[in-house]
Amino acid sequence: MLDLAAKILSAKGPCIFATGQAGFVVKSSSGQLLAIDLYLSNCVERVEGHKGFKRLLPEILSPFELTFDVIICTHPHLDHFDIDAVPEMVSKGSKMYCSVDCEKLVHQLQMEYYNDSIAYIKPGNRSSEGDFELLFVNCDHGTGAPDAVGVVVKVDGKTIYEVGDSRLRLDRAAEIPMPLDVLISPINGMYGNMNSVETAKLAEALRPSITIPCHYGMFASHGGDLKHFYDVMNEKHLPALIMRQGEQYRLERTQ
Repeated sequence: MLDLAAKILSAKGPCIFATGQAGFVVKSSSGQLLAIDLYLSNCVERVEGHKGFKRLLPEILSPFELTFDVIICTHPHLDHFDIDAVPEMVSKGSKMYCSVDCEKLVHQLQMEYYNDSIAYIKPGNRSSEGDFELLFVNCDHGTGAPDAVGVVVKVDGKTIYEVGDSRLRLDRAAEIPMPLDVLISPINGMYGNMNSVETAKLAEALRPSITIPCHYGMFASHGGDLKHFYDVMNEKHLPALIMRQGEQYRLERTQ
């Protein structure tokens, strides 16, 4: 078992673990696990076939190691729907929520056997799975993934908003439940995503207790300037946490 899997299993929830790129694991106080956009393999480089998508961060978690209660894939880009990892994770009885444009990948991977465990979701859909309350919200990832979604996760009295891959859309900020404990947002400013300044503007609008950046460091072609994010958030006096891969962020439980 890799170190991260052991760390997740032994951790006291509620908490969040960063796995790299846009991947996060949320653990509840009772030990249930939710996975968002885990990229665990090197499938993007294999499929895309050029060096700009070489995996630069280590593979710190295997899809064989943990059983997730909930798996979320916000859209079908392969760093969010890992075709080498998702079938194995779903095979363990997990409930998977994915955007409607992921259905083609499910078919290609011959995952129809698990159809009863797969839900195709759109903005506005809600669901409860064990300790987790889910609200799927709009995002704007352009024509390459027009059905992409973000997700608001409520667990143990805490609210986490994972923006998904999106441009800045302050006109949709009212869709997000308040108060917000954690905002997770991309900062790479490429491929239809917000940059550091735009994520700071979103944080100003939503006023989360903490903002966690994502979508940096995995691929040379994707960009992402942590120093710029750090400076912008400091200048605006906005609380932020830059998580190293495998790091845990503890949420204080609210009754």
